[in-house]
Amino acid sequence: MRAQLERTIFTVMRDGDAWVVEHGGAHFGRTIDKEVAKAFAHKRAREMSDAGGAVAVHVTGEGGFR
Repeated sequence: MRAQLERTIFTVMRDGDAWVVEHGGAHFGRTIDKEVAKAFAHKRAREMSDAGGAVAVHVTGEGGFR
């Protein structure tokens, strides 16, 4: 049986008029550009993945529905 790694989650989300990345209750990468916030999240995720961790990046608040 395979060991199940705990997955680290980075969430890109709206915070007022800006986008931020949330990880472990802390926010970083505050910017007005969603693509830049996603790049911040993917950079950190890649660092963790390269070190052998299981990582996921989620983006919320981009559905366009009101």
